Amino acid sequence: MSTELVIERIVPLPPEVIWRAWTDAELLRDWFCPLPWRTVEAELDVRPGGIFRTVMEGPDGERHDHAGCYLEVQAPHRLVWTNTLLPGFAPADVGAGVPAFTCILTLEAVDGGTRYTARTLHRDAAGAKTHAEMGFHKGWAAALDQLVEAAKKGMKGHLAES
Repeated sequence: MSTELVIERIVPLPPEVIWRAWTDAELLRDWFCPLPWRTVEAELDVRPGGIFRTVMEGPDGERHDHAGCYLEVQAPHRLVWTNTLLPGFAPADVGAGVPAFTCILTLEAVDGGTRYTARTLHRDAAGAKTHAEMGFHKGWAAALDQLVEAAKKGMKGHLAES
């Protein structure tokens, strides 16, 4: 198995709308994890070395607090973050059972919207396998569908399509 997992799709939104959904904490909470899970907290300092933190809550009250660090920010086309580092590029202990990865999100304007590519690069094939078995493809695809739906509804009044 490869160390990389990928979601790629043409999304009927401009890159700027998707960018804002990924970089505004209030908006990120609206769509970031697949239902019935919810993102109940998000803390984003969108700059290299800044924090990318979410707290997800499951239907039975289980909570997962994940923190990472932005590595690269090129609005509105490329966003890179990792859970292997904490803010200020400090090494992170991702915890048992949590795959260590770096996400490279690219947004390319195309006819009909945006070519959305989310690549997760894992330390090793075992980490990629764990992430895949946790439901990476289904979960990230569902979250992307939720982002698109939220944008079409105006992100609860916060975001209108450009």
